Amino acid sequence: MTRPLPDVTPNTWEFLRDAMIKPTGFREYDARWKYPDEINLPGMTALGLGLGTQMRRRGIEPVIAVANDYRDYSLSIKNALMLGLMQAGIHVKDIGPAVSPMAYFSQFHLDVPAVAMVTASHNPNGWTGVKMGFERPLTHGPDEMAELRDIVLKGEGMPAAGGGYEFIDGVREAYIQDLVGDFKMTRPLKVVCATGNGTAAAFAPEVFERLGVEVVDSHNRLDYTFPHYNPNPEAMEMLHDMSDSVKASGADFALGFDGDGDRCGVVDDEGEEIFADKVGVIMARDLGKLYPGSTFVADVKSTGLFASDPELKKLGVTADYWKTGHSHMKRRVKELGALAGFEKSGHYFLAEPVGRGYDCGLRVAVEICKLMDRNPDMKMSDLRKALPKTWATPTMSPYASDTEKYDILQRLVEKLVAKHEAGETLAGRSIKEVVTVNGARVILDNGSWGLVRASSNTPNLVVVCESSESEAEMRAIFADIDAVIRTEPGVGDYDQTI
Repeated sequence: MTRPLPDVTPNTWEFLRDAMIKPTGFREYDARWKYPDEINLPGMTALGLGLGTQMRRRGIEPVIAVANDYRDYSLSIKNALMLGLMQAGIHVKDIGPAVSPMAYFSQFHLDVPAVAMVTASHNPNGWTGVKMGFERPLTHGPDEMAELRDIVLKGEGMPAAGGGYEFIDGVREAYIQDLVGDFKMTRPLKVVCATGNGTAAAFAPEVFERLGVEVVDSHNRLDYTFPHYNPNPEAMEMLHDMSDSVKASGADFALGFDGDGDRCGVVDDEGEEIFADKVGVIMARDLGKLYPGSTFVADVKSTGLFASDPELKKLGVTADYWKTGHSHMKRRVKELGALAGFEKSGHYFLAEPVGRGYDCGLRVAVEICKLMDRNPDMKMSDLRKALPKTWATPTMSPYASDTEKYDILQRLVEKLVAKHEAGETLAGRSIKEVVTVNGARVILDNGSWGLVRASSNTPNLVVVCESSESEAEMRAIFADIDAVIRTEPGVGDYDQTI
């Protein structure tokens, strides 16, 4: 196998023959490229050959489930990937178009050891990528991605005999049945279902109807041009549209899904967006009553309420703050035997006996409906207002180049740890601890905190601050964190600020 070339250009003879792969597409926990600018179809075949070679090197049974999201080019990408997998001697079980969690489900349903989901996730059209994993319900993390990158870019993919292809029908129906079971709502519930014309449109309305929920449609016709907006429930454009739909319809709340269905966003009956970490606290309160003493994992960008909320403390809940990123979170939930993991971006990881441990926006939607059924006298806004009030910044991203950001972050972590060890204050308060599992989360004596970490996907740092006291304290925390950040000349402007 020849080594893939990063400099083959479109509309050339070589582009139709030689593998072109931009090395930066291998991310911390999945692979993502602009197509066809950064990868071509022979490049995807080389990726498949590399993934199959990685399976064989690790002694994994040579069988894989493969799926694709609903974009006009995803089927071509998947076919090229499957060709490479078959060249590597892998038996491919093609489950057709799917949301990412349906692909993860297929590992259990078909009892196969590996999965590859062709999706650009919530990225706009023009992007493609692959989410893959060997040890269900886990997906590739940094170690696996680095190994795969080296196999592919060094041309170490090894053809082998025994490859084959099989189309598997019926997985969609089995996935929906796994989500719904025999549960039926006992209270009337009217829900705005927002999919942004993405892949979840083929699933979510039917799931709600099977639950006995009245559905208010919001852009639920499959359309890979995304005529209204890119489906991303972390984006204010989609959340505001969901809010408008709630107000216009008088719905009980809105649930929105991203392009590949592994994330869920929530807007309450008053049209207020409830950010995903706060939804996580609402769910943890409910699940903590059913399963007292549970452990919940939250990513380091999430609210401090998982550790400080009096209601969760009463239930004997343990909070564990861990690295941002769906692969990191899935792995941590499994390692700790946690009941669930919650990520500020809207990835939720509901483990046994609630879910299967992978991130599934539709599983979250089902469990939110069950939560409302268990609380028939409560509105979603009541649950929001019952949480202790906090003041938080948006997720802010000052520029730092991909080649420098990790070195910059390491120095910033050292400076913030030194402040703690020297007994210095932040925002006028003593520092209780500095959590360094993923950047530095500086926690103050009242539970307020500020975070700086490096983005896994873009040339940026990430900064988030939250106060349990006031907006003024939140601003003071940001000012003091930013003052430390500004000691690094390689850090540029913020994409947004407070």
